[in-house]
Amino acid sequence: MTLPTDLTTPLLQCRILDERIRDYLPSYATEGSAGMDLHALLDAPLTLAPGDCQLVRTGLAIHISSPQLAGMILPRSGLGHKHGIVLGNLVGLIDSDYQGELMVSVWNRGQQAFTLEPFERLAQYVIVPVVQAQLQIVEQFDDSARGTGGFGSTGSR
Repeated sequence: MTLPTDLTTPLLQCRILDERIRDYLPSYATEGSAGMDLHALLDAPLTLAPGDCQLVRTGLAIHISSPQLAGMILPRSGLGHKHGIVLGNLVGLIDSDYQGELMVSVWNRGQQAFTLEPFERLAQYVIVPVVQAQLQIVEQFDDSARGTGGFGSTGSR
């Protein structure tokens, strides 16, 4: 399988599902940014009590189309570290053939209530290469140095 020849600039189709988000389209903050910021499409501020989890709209649908790419929705490190705001599913995986609205599961794992403001940067959207594998059924594996050693079997450092 060959990867796309130009991984730096794949062209993704984007549908604006709510005109209010037009001024908040996903973008890279810097030239070196790996993820595009996704913004919360909210009618009013949303307060999340500790332990609360809500599904937040982005107002966008992004169609990747290439089966050699996938989208990942990742939490913003500042929201996670400072306020305990992470993704309810930890990582959102968006398949290349998905065409629906991008939604962000927001979970307050912190100790204090947090208020998410309309159009606030909520998560990051990262495009990653995908390699689809085939399974070969075998009776046993060729020996390796690790063998069947489980969690922590390679040492503590």
